[in-house]
Amino acid sequence: MTFILLFAGLALLLLGADKLVDSSVAIAKRLNISDFIIGITIVGMGTSAPELFISTASAIEGKGDLALGNVIGSNICNTLLILGVT
Repeated sequence: MTFILLFAGLALLLLGADKLVDSSVAIAKRLNISDFIIGITIVGMGTSAPELFISTASAIEGKGDLALGNVIGSNICNTLLILGVT
């Protein structure tokens, strides 16, 4: 039963993400925004969303040090990954 719920949740997550991206692209196309800007914005928001949710949840629970550590660690990791790729 647990595996069924896990796979159902993953399927709903994928469908929701697909719908979100398609809707965002449609809105941006109506506003005559270039494909490059649309792509960068979607990737940037997608990679920053988990840190935003964790930081917000930890700040609400009064654990500001976890929120700060998450932001600093994420920025260090992203910077080093980008430098490594280039």
